[in-house]
Amino acid sequence: MLTAFLHGFILSAGLILPPGAQNVFLINQGANHKNFIHALPAVIAAGLSDTLLIVLSVAGVSLIILSVPALQLGMYIIGFIFLTYMSISLWFTKAETAQAPVKLSPYKQIAYALSVSLLNPHAILDTAGIIGTNSTAYTDNALIVFTISCIAVSWLAFIILVLLGRVLGSIDTDGKITLYINKISAVVIFIIACFILINIIKMI
Repeated sequence: MLTAFLHGFILSAGLILPPGAQNVFLINQGANHKNFIHALPAVIAAGLSDTLLIVLSVAGVSLIILSVPALQLGMYIIGFIFLTYMSISLWFTKAETAQAPVKLSPYKQIAYALSVSLLNPHAILDTAGIIGTNSTAYTDNALIVFTISCIAVSWLAFIILVLLGRVLGSIDTDGKITLYINKISAVVIFIIACFILINIIKMI
């Protein structure tokens, strides 16, 4: 059991550490809100999305879906559109100040968190290909422990990322640091969207 837990923990942590669209978005929300609770919709949406992807990957469902070229192409196209729109929106989002509230409402946070989680083909492929493949080493209770470990890492990482953003935002008295975080977030997400566009062109 301990082996399964550690395997899932280390594997999931390794997938989350690279600065992907999901990570920079959560840091962005932490920096843009004065209280952690205001960024909670993004954390919950991202956490539930990752939980769904991990469960589907362990069950082998996501690999079956990705084996259908038409579905994969459709996912790439939708992902590209949403991530491009998101990058543009974040580029023009201003930091929170006493005079100007945060632009992203809870509903937008949820929509954006879902888009960078469920409509990001690279994230889905990583989850399906890596977590799904590694899960085949376990059965019964060990498989459950492995799955729970992967899910727990995701939730923990998302909370830490938002708190990290909040720390950066708290020392940003004039909003300049947060503004730069918004710009960096937009650029990273747009770069990921461009990679998706390349895959779309290759498939067409």
